[in-house]
Amino acid sequence: MKPGIPVSVIGIIMFVVGLVFFYSIELGQTDPVLRFVKNMGTFVGLSGMGVALAGILLYLINKNEPPIKENYDV
Repeated sequence: MKPGIPVSVIGIIMFVVGLVFFYSIELGQTDPVLRFVKNMGTFVGLSGMGVALAGILLYLINKNEPPIKENYDV
């Protein structure tokens, strides 16, 4: 299997987990643990976007193109 597809899937999962972490905590929390979870959600979400983009680029780079068939018969 091409490495781009699993990397893209992992990136999308990371992005979704980051959204859940970020939006499950209300704004203005003073508890350090909850603030840490919200900050980790931001980090994991942004990292997930980067990993998903890297997976898409890997997929596009490793894509096998059909050989060029030139017909010189006129």
